[in-house]
Formats: sequence, C-alpha cells, structure tokens
Amino acid sequence: MNTIYFDNAATTPIIPEVISVVTESMGTIYGNPSSTHKFGRTAKSAVETVRKTIAKYLNVSSSEIIFTAGGSEADNLILRNAVVNLGVETIISSKIEHHAVLHTIAQLKKEFGIQVLEVNVDEFGVVDYSHLVHLLASTDTKVLVSLMYINNEIGTLLDLKKVGHLCEQHGALFHSDTVQGVAHFKMDLKETPIDFMVASGHKFHGPKGVGFAYIKKGFGIAPILHGGEQEKGARAGTENVHAIIGMGKALALGCEEIEEETSYIQSLKDYFIQELNVNFEGIAFNGNSDDASKTSHIILSVRFPKNYAMMLFNLDLKGIAASGGSACQSGSNKGSHVLNTILSAEDADKTSVRFSFSKLNTKEEIDTVIDVLKGII
Repeated sequence: MNTIYFDNAATTPIIPEVISVVTESMGTIYGNPSSTHKFGRTAKSAVETVRKTIAKYLNVSSSEIIFTAGGSEADNLILRNAVVNLGVETIISSKIEHHAVLHTIAQLKKEFGIQVLEVNVDEFGVVDYSHLVHLLASTDTKVLVSLMYINNEIGTLLDLKKVGHLCEQHGALFHSDTVQGVAHFKMDLKETPIDFMVASGHKFHGPKGVGFAYIKKGFGIAPILHGGEQEKGARAGTENVHAIIGMGKALALGCEEIEEETSYIQSLKDYFIQELNVNFEGIAFNGNSDDASKTSHIILSVRFPKNYAMMLFNLDLKGIAASGGSACQSGSNKGSHVLNTILSAEDADKTSVRFSFSKLNTKEEIDTVIDVLKGII
C-alpha cells in the first residue's frame, strides 16, 4: 500500500541531505564538546558552526542562540526564566497557544502566583490587538507577552512586528513560539522587536529531540536543568552534537530555498482547497486556513459538514496520515482546545482534519486523498 504523509505540522520527514551529514558526523565527530583535547575541540567547533549558521539566518548574534531538546523545552526555559530571573509578574497570552506554553504558564501561576491575562481572539484565531493594548495598559507590574507566530492547528499568522512594537511601547517583554515558522518564513530579528523565540529541528526536515531558544542579549539565564555549564550556563548536559549538525543543515537548506518551497507548497494547498470545494458540499475551513495572505502555506484545517467519527481511522487504513488537531493532544478525548475556543459548539462537534504539507508532497497525492474522502463521505 502506498502511503501519503500530510501531517507535516506534527513532524517532517528527515531529508536525505540531513541524514547524510548526521551519519557522517556520527563516524567522525565523537568527542565531548566540553573536552579540551582535539576530539572535544572538533565537536565544539561543529556545534559552534551551527550556532553561527542559525544566527546568520535570523540576523542575530550567535551568543543569543541556546541549544535545547526542542521547542517545548525552549518555551519552558524562557517562560520560567522570565518569572524566576527577570521579575515578570504578569503574563499575557491566549487560549489557543500550544500546550508547551499554556501548561507552563499554568504551572508558573500555581508556583509563583503570577497574574495571567488572556487576550481575545476572534473566530479566525486572530489576536485582538486593541484588547492586547488594553491589557498591556491595565497593569503596572512587569509583563511578558507570549503569543505564537503561527498557530499549529489552524495556521493563523500573528503580526510579530506589530506585537513587538506594542510590547516596546508598554515596556513589556515579548516571547513567541515560532516552531511552525522557522525555516519556512523569512525572519529577521533585527527588524522584529522580539526578546525570545524558539525552534524545533523536526519541524523543518531535521532530527527530533533538538531545537533552540533565541534569548536577546542582555537577559541573564537561570537554567532549568542543572549539573553543568554547557550552553553558557543556560542548560546543563552534553550537547546533542549529531542532531545539532543535522538541524543546522536542515535549517540552511530551508532558509536558502524558502521562496521556491513556499511557492510550491502554496500551489499544493490551493489545489487541495479547489478540489475540496469542487467535490464536496458544506466544506468549511477553520480559521483563515484557506486564505494565503493570512495563514501558513503549510497548514489547512478542513471542517466537514457533520461528525464522521472514524474519519482519521479510515484515512489511516488507506495509508493517509493527517491529524485532528495537534499531535501533542492526539490521545485527548476533549477535542481541540483551539477549535473549541474559536468555533460554536455545533461546529466544534463536526469533524475537522488538519492536513499539513511539505516540499515532498505532490498533486497526485492530493488526487488520491480526494478519492479516498469521496469513499468515506
């Protein structure tokens, strides 16, 4: 049975170029980066080369990049550091953030009694910027705003520059979970006033279990993992050298080919939207996921006209991988917290499927999915 992978927002296949550099590094770079002998220096050099590569594409200093085990750890490091080390007493966020942010904020509130304010979002998952201004002006405590760049379930884009400028005007810090955007969208942090952001290698055809945090120069870091002075004292533990090398290669390829890949993936998404509208009545799209100007080209959240309880199961039986929402909550029986927030109870009860694309997908795969959906519906 041929398989079709349309769950790239959950994770992406590792591309051959990345597998090659990881495999080669495993055979030739095996020293501990903290060791002072030749083998250690070789590993340290490889890690620092990737750090510089990331910094170049984000237009930041390499000293502002901290390697982590992924986006969730980076979010935890930044949010906890903001409260424990930087004196943040109020966090402004939204109900539709990734659970790496929502659950961390909830834990910080429980531990430290911080104030948590929720900015309104509309039926498309778009932040109410006027309400954000109101919240920023409503407190005289030190504030951190935490809003994701691209919603991982519906693809809605946040105006990073606008939020960054609003935070600057009100003396607030700004953190964004950007895992769905790094290596897929051009990001120049010299032009975007942002204090903290995160990335995860497996979201752009790199290895799993590796990512990084961008922490703007001038902020001291209180680690959440203790036991060593690695990563400038921000994170204890021997660096995952081979995964870091693979992530660096994946990021470089993604950033160098952004325009070409964006155009190709958007054409796939447009074609899928067209075929869904032509072949099915009552199809709707959650958020702005059918609007190329307001959403990520990678994510399409499709709402079917009624509840098809076995939709994902039947797609899987045909070799088609898709998601009902975030892969992180696939075992939940509560449904998507994002869709439950932005949709009416009636619409939230209908079957929604997130299809997410990469440069490895084809129009022929979309044709197959349409035919399978015809059989299911």
